[in-house]
Amino acid sequence: MGQVMKQDSRENPASGSLSGNAGQPAGAELSLTAATAAVVRELSEAGKLGPGKILVVGASTSEVAGVRIGTGGALEVAQQLLEGIVQVAGERGFQPVYQCCEHLNRSLVMERSLLEKLGLREVSAVPVPGAGGSMAAAAYRSMADPVLAETVEAHAGIDIGETLIGMHLRRIAVPFRPSLRYIGAARVNAAWSRPPLIGGERAVYRTPETGGSGNCG
Repeated sequence: MGQVMKQDSRENPASGSLSGNAGQPAGAELSLTAATAAVVRELSEAGKLGPGKILVVGASTSEVAGVRIGTGGALEVAQQLLEGIVQVAGERGFQPVYQCCEHLNRSLVMERSLLEKLGLREVSAVPVPGAGGSMAAAAYRSMADPVLAETVEAHAGIDIGETLIGMHLRRIAVPFRPSLRYIGAARVNAAWSRPPLIGGERAVYRTPETGGSGNCG
């Protein structure tokens, strides 16, 4: 797998140059780490991710490398993606968790301290490239006290390679289109979540500056 990611204005993952995305001049080349960091940073700003917030990450290193999902996973590719995610998490203070593949029921790699803080249900397995996926395996190896959780309700998510992360997002998910639509050869999708808006036509969603009429009581 090459060390650079290129993206043109036509969103062709195979050729072209980066056209002003993530503050880069036309023709610039980004490493997988830098491209991942750019997408995660953009999502974290849009979704207001910070301390106490959770980002769920799904990634197919096979798709990043340009082959069909599940057929060419690579820990070295996963490590580059991981470095970009961890970089932005350190800057903004949110906590990333990493979705395993379907062989481990899409369980999530996280630090034990987070699992206990959230009161999540632990499941027993150690993710490896052949069962869990290279991204989850790399994340597991990088953590001080890794554990798998059965599920989580994350505040935002990034999906590198269309692995499907929706089952681990909080309601209500708001689709987000990052400036970079590919990392390597993998299509990137993302979302952040907002609280449900309740009420009808009289409902107010921001604190009024002055008192009003029409009280329900």
